[in-house]
Amino acid sequence: MTLGRTKSVAVNGIDGRVVQVESDVSSGLPAFVITGMPDTACRQSPERIRAAFANSELQLPKQHITVNLSPAALPKHGSGFDLAIAIAVLISAKVVDATLAREVVHLGELGLDGSIRSVTGVLPAVVAAAEAGVPQVVVPMANAAEASLVPDVEVIPMASLADLARRYDLLRRHQPVPEPDLPAPQYRQEQHGPDLADVAGQEEARHAIEVAAAGGHHMAMVGPPGVGKTMIAERLAGLLPLLDRREALEVTAIHSVLGALTDDVLVERPPFVAPHHGTTMAAVVGGGSGNVRPGAASRAHRGVLFLDEAPEFKRDVLDALRQPLESGFIEVARARGTVRYPAVFQLVLAANPCPCGRNYGKGASCTCSPVLRRGYLSKLSGPLLDRVDVHLQMHPVTRLTLAGSKGESTATVAERVLAARRRQEARWKHSRWRLNSQVPGPVLRRGEWMLPGAVTRDLSLALETGALTLRGYDRCLRLAWTVADLRGVERPGPDELGEALCLRTSQVAA
Repeated sequence: MTLGRTKSVAVNGIDGRVVQVESDVSSGLPAFVITGMPDTACRQSPERIRAAFANSELQLPKQHITVNLSPAALPKHGSGFDLAIAIAVLISAKVVDATLAREVVHLGELGLDGSIRSVTGVLPAVVAAAEAGVPQVVVPMANAAEASLVPDVEVIPMASLADLARRYDLLRRHQPVPEPDLPAPQYRQEQHGPDLADVAGQEEARHAIEVAAAGGHHMAMVGPPGVGKTMIAERLAGLLPLLDRREALEVTAIHSVLGALTDDVLVERPPFVAPHHGTTMAAVVGGGSGNVRPGAASRAHRGVLFLDEAPEFKRDVLDALRQPLESGFIEVARARGTVRYPAVFQLVLAANPCPCGRNYGKGASCTCSPVLRRGYLSKLSGPLLDRVDVHLQMHPVTRLTLAGSKGESTATVAERVLAARRRQEARWKHSRWRLNSQVPGPVLRRGEWMLPGAVTRDLSLALETGALTLRGYDRCLRLAWTVADLRGVERPGPDELGEALCLRTSQVAA
């Protein structure tokens, strides 16, 4: 017997790391031991491999088998190491030529019948293998389309352990090997979501969502039931441009880790995620015992996170979003290490003006006291709302508004949004930012991008009187640049600053 080596990949978050799988068969009582920080699913691999060998007419050595997953200090999660462990054992038993499989990554779970079953996280694993310079990756047949999205690596889909062993046997004897039936990479076609033209009236809200989409700004809406808050929010994702190749791979990798790639195609449309207000913190920001999974904030990466009935969410869940709104990622710390997930999303909050949800004012049936109303909206903390650029107070649609002309469609508004984003990309092409909402305040307050005092007079007055914090001041500047980009002007003027101040200072508290 000899030492067998092959490769697999351990995925932490959406980052993969190539793992050396070593197998040693030595004399002694029959045993099958796995070392290298395997979790429960990985530690149970020997039982699946024994049955898979027996049902694939392969002989498992009846000696002491030791498998090491190196680096040993790196936690290994899941059953995706089954195939690599089985191949390493076959190399030790001299069934597979060591030179053929040493530089090949193997991914997949083994069924008791020897079939190679799909696993989650194949896309980030194949990306890690390609970045490490691995020439070939063996994946389950069900994950072939997903793996084929990664260029510069040869993907070999296999249906069973017996088929893979037969392939290596043909290669060893220098006989022709059947070409793998690899599906062509697929791309999700642009889907026609809800149309902005379906929103009746609400011209201010329609314009506000256009500004939010153009600059990547966060948004909060307050209004009685039925005014169209949810309709407006659901149409934001449709206004955003399609993701570029790098962004699409990031978003698809998150879906891959979750096992949510039902159609095995690259996700090019910005996602829209709307968790229920009873969702836990772990479900929103990510977590779990053992293997940490991404939450709704990461599922909304490069897209929209919509929190309807926002005051009904737990206070700690809402405040947990403050850090990713600034940093663009979420770190979940556990005793065995820290997992980082990307979370660059547009936050949209929607709330009723009071707990009962009935409109108050003329002809109102609301019986909530002013103190109760203030207490209800105060669940949205000041530090959270200060990070939201657009604050919008929405009112019921009147009969006159309803009889007005039909509003513009999503496609029409999306063209203006795309043109505004191209202006931003050209402006910030020599920096690490792409959107106005990403530019730090000091950059807009000093140097070549500083606006004249005559233009920012109203903004400075609001800061002086306490109507705006310094963070709010900076966000008004970002909004002003976005309004200017939508209007096609080179730099914001008093009109753009005034509009930005109105978008920022609309009351969201009763």
